[in-house]
Amino acid sequence: MLFDYISLAGGLVVLIIAGDVLVRGSVGIAQRLGIPNLVIGLTIVAFGTSAPELVISLKAALEGAGGIAIGNVVGSNIANVLMVLGMPALIAATPCGEDGATRNAFFMVAVTLVFMGLCFFTPIGLLAGVVLLLLLGVFLADSTLMARRHRKEQKAIAAAAAGAAVADVTLDEEDGLDEVEDVPDSPWIALIYIVLGLVGLPLGAHFTISGATSIASAWGVSEAVIGLTVIALGTSLPELATTVMAAIRQHGAVAIGNVIGSNIFNLLAIIGITAVIVPIDVPQEVLKLDIWVMLACAILLTALAGLRICLGRISGFAMCAAYGLYITTVYMLGHVS
Repeated sequence: MLFDYISLAGGLVVLIIAGDVLVRGSVGIAQRLGIPNLVIGLTIVAFGTSAPELVISLKAALEGAGGIAIGNVVGSNIANVLMVLGMPALIAATPCGEDGATRNAFFMVAVTLVFMGLCFFTPIGLLAGVVLLLLLGVFLADSTLMARRHRKEQKAIAAAAAGAAVADVTLDEEDGLDEVEDVPDSPWIALIYIVLGLVGLPLGAHFTISGATSIASAWGVSEAVIGLTVIALGTSLPELATTVMAAIRQHGAVAIGNVIGSNIFNLLAIIGITAVIVPIDVPQEVLKLDIWVMLACAILLTALAGLRICLGRISGFAMCAAYGLYITTVYMLGHVS
């Protein structure tokens, strides 16, 4: 039993480190090839930071553990809202009025509703996966256009303020990727990073799923419960660490954008890619409670963005307490069933 706990914890650590290394190496290669940082941020970084969830869900689905595959994504989306937004608010005020957040939050709610509808036609198969990936393409295209329009406006304003001609303003220079630090300069080191990441991800997924399924059996709960709680929270640790550090550095406004983007990618990219490769069975217990909690969290996030609420310690504590209540309820229902 001790080995199962070590396998689960060690697998999650390997997943997080491998995902981070893969992102750094991929960004290093992309920059050497002259790919704009905007494109890197919307593709490589976004997919790279979701790599642990993707590998977990894909491997679990291939091994017939649909509960872990679905629970990982649904649980991560719940943890992202209640914990990843709630915990930084305990440290510093976290504004939820970031530009474009409301628009993307409405899209996230729409995507959540689409995903919920697909869940009731289990298993989620090839056609559903294609639909989700098409929606991902729409999201990426729209994000690219919005980001370029915003940059053009900002540079035009800066140029006018400096007395420069607006016609000289170009979009060739992209803002740096602040969320990716220590990107290797050498292409060979970057390549080594990529190889280590690609080797580490499936290895970490193997130990994580092996430990999780054994623990679920020993605890007398379903694989879905483990996926919704332990694995979901574990794969949300990178987002949690990022938002906590942002709060400490007084950059709390970036938190809500990161959460919205992560939740959209979880539903569209992870479930979409996995479903295209192998059908995903949706456990009945997830349909009874968890997808509804996920929808409530999506609506809450949209309200916070739309009303431009600034989260403080009281609201942060309430969100963390709500997540604790959810985890307790999931385990209680898991043991009852």
